Amino acid sequence: PHPEIMIPLVASVREFDVVRRKIEKVVAEVTAERGPVSYKLGTMIELPRAALLADRIARSADFFSFGTNDLTQMAWGFSRDDVESSFFSTYLGYGIFDVSPFESLDRDGVGALVRMAVDAGRRTRPDIKLGVCGEHGGDPESVHFFHDAGVDYVSCSPFRVPVARLEAGRAALLAETR
Repeated sequence: PHPEIMIPLVASVREFDVVRRKIEKVVAEVTAERGPVSYKLGTMIELPRAALLADRIARSADFFSFGTNDLTQMAWGFSRDDVESSFFSTYLGYGIFDVSPFESLDRDGVGALVRMAVDAGRRTRPDIKLGVCGEHGGDPESVHFFHDAGVDYVSCSPFRVPVARLEAGRAALLAETR
């Protein structure tokens, strides 16, 4: 096995490094007991601050996975559970949103954070693996956005996987024809 350990809710490289040292200590213990362990250590980019400081975090992280559900909540400043049961239908009715930002990625706000983090992460570490974790990974429009932004993979809930695979393929083919 080649585990990929993901540290959630990181807001600074120092925070990441503190946890990284603790994990490396455990890996050293396992290595002494059982032999070398091949692993990667990364983080969820789910806080706006992490997206803004992605260049610094990329110095220490082997990969990023954009937690777009949480990043959306943090960027908009509201909980999905709270808004969907209260005022969200009013916002849709007034045209404040065309579609829920929890169903299809808000390209102007959250998408800008993703693009910024992709660019910053790759400038610091061109080989960094970048993915998306969340329901946006199964939304056709969002999948195309992620492909164009330079994200390597998307993940989503099992029932959305067929759509995600189809749209990822379409996005790659469309990019080849441009």
